[in-house]
Amino acid sequence: MDLLLALVFGLAVYGAIAGIRMYRADAKLPSDLAIALEIGSSRTSAVGSGIDRMGMRWAPMVLRMMGPKAVNKKRRQIDMAGNPGGLTIDRYAARRAVYGALGLFGAFTTIVRGQVFISLLLIAFGLFWVEVGIWSAIRVRKEHIERTLPDFLDVLAVVVSAGLGFRQALERVAEKYEGPWADELRITLRQMDMGVSRRQAFEELRRRNDSEQVAMFVTTLQQGEELGAPIVETLIQIANDMRRTDAQNARRKAAKAVPKATFAVTSFLLPGTLLLLTVGFVYGANVDFGFLSG
Repeated sequence: MDLLLALVFGLAVYGAIAGIRMYRADAKLPSDLAIALEIGSSRTSAVGSGIDRMGMRWAPMVLRMMGPKAVNKKRRQIDMAGNPGGLTIDRYAARRAVYGALGLFGAFTTIVRGQVFISLLLIAFGLFWVEVGIWSAIRVRKEHIERTLPDFLDVLAVVVSAGLGFRQALERVAEKYEGPWADELRITLRQMDMGVSRRQAFEELRRRNDSEQVAMFVTTLQQGEELGAPIVETLIQIANDMRRTDAQNARRKAAKAVPKATFAVTSFLLPGTLLLLTVGFVYGANVDFGFLSG
């Protein structure tokens, strides 16, 4: 018991030190992330803002403990998540410090009562709660973008074919959309307004999104521009390729689901149905089981 207590306390102290070390890195905010923050800064909830205020004084210490490499990696993850709730690397560090302190305090108060399992849960909460939110936001954002992109390209092709230039058509269509993909396009357009070349702006778009369809969109668009292919035909081709890829992915998921469904039916549903039928038959036949007790 003493060894387990020492292990739990050591883990809690490690989480707190890791949170403290993260804050002291004076990381400069890159321009693309600053634009993303400008777009998503109004999404912070009242609870999130309160937690940020509580932990902001400890954020530099947390960042310094992370080190520059880990800070850059975490910044990219936050960027891929679309800055959920106006999240920045500084706000991440502040929340990590607050949740780490709460987890440590809760683990200490429960471990003295002998509640080891709850203490471990609280330590895990302090270490990983912010990470879970980022991972979930990345997955949801990726799915939303891949679901929106083909229809967006169809509309963009129609607007371009009507006579507008690609830059103007992109801005016009982006105004009609809401959600992660519209945010990404606004970031890209703002970068081009700031003097970034179209190629570099779309490369940044690819970097911010861990999506095969976004990478396909950027690659095909750049190849079409280099080869001089008509932009309308390029956009239609990209949309068709994406729908074909979605259909193939859906078939693969369905193929993987069939064995799982078969296993569930044969292991649980079929035996349960047979047992229910047998019990109903025996009960309906008024069988006397008194002979079993002698």
